[in-house]
Amino acid sequence: MDYINDINININEAMVHILDKNADEPILNEFKLDLNEDIYKFIYKHIDKCLNDDELKYAKFNLEANTIKQITQYYLNGISSDLKEISKQLAKGLFGIIKSNAMIPSCDLIIASIVTDQGPMIAILKMDYVKNFTHSVEVIDGEIGIGIVQQIAGLPGSGQKIQKAAFIKPIREDDTYNLMILDKQKKTKEEEEYGADYFINSFLGCTVIENERDITKDFKAATERWVRKTYSDDASRAEQIRRTIRGKLKEEERINIRELSGELFSEVPTVKEDFQEFIEKAIAGQEVFIDKTWVENKLKRIKIKIDRGIDISIDSESYTDANRFEIKKNSDGSINLVIKNIMNYIEK
Repeated sequence: MDYINDINININEAMVHILDKNADEPILNEFKLDLNEDIYKFIYKHIDKCLNDDELKYAKFNLEANTIKQITQYYLNGISSDLKEISKQLAKGLFGIIKSNAMIPSCDLIIASIVTDQGPMIAILKMDYVKNFTHSVEVIDGEIGIGIVQQIAGLPGSGQKIQKAAFIKPIREDDTYNLMILDKQKKTKEEEEYGADYFINSFLGCTVIENERDITKDFKAATERWVRKTYSDDASRAEQIRRTIRGKLKEEERINIRELSGELFSEVPTVKEDFQEFIEKAIAGQEVFIDKTWVENKLKRIKIKIDRGIDISIDSESYTDANRFEIKKNSDGSINLVIKNIMNYIEK
């Protein structure tokens, strides 16, 4: 995964347009945003959150004619320098999709020209409205009355995460991907029928491709699902498998599923085969090329949820320090988790 250094993100210019599905046309801005300190910081924080989101994906534009691809490439390759007109076309394209689909919410659309350590990009941020409240003041019979009213079209704050965004690069022949996409959604049966993937398919016209981070995440999640299913009554064996897998993720550059299954279950051929088939199906392959940055971030802490309603969060260094934490195995397959040498503690 190509991680973008947030220190090197710069916003050159930006536009915002209103896409209200209750209107007949989008409200298109004729002026670029005044990127004063507050507005710059607001957009920057959303861009930074999106680029560092675990659900950010790689994608390539489809081969068919694509307006979004064409107009953004004109800008990124210096054929056109007018962000205003490009952003208007992007807004019109998304507005047409919103109007045709009752399930898609209205939004403000921010289009920004940015520069990163990977070069120039066009950032597209779909800012779905959130419910905000503010005070209202009115004078009644000479006396001041203060109430609370709801703001219907509030934008997500810089501390909130947005659901859909795209970051488009200049297309080069040998590139493995053309853009990065964030497309979060809760898919229900009804939403599936109404085209939940409209942002990727209908608007951007691209296809998501997996990268090392996706496969590493899928592998870790699949092994956890398999352990829960197979060793629900044997905490000792489950802990041993989890510890081995964490060690492989930290120490190895790649994991071969057949080699791993042989190492873990050499004495139980049926379990070995079941593990191998389950994991290979989950990751659609036989090898995992490990995203070391993701592993470093996600395995800093180990979170344990115990069936008796106890949650433990412990950093990986303490987890492997026998003087601070120990796992004792019992003959019945259960384990005891022992926290050692406590001089003081606080309640939260």
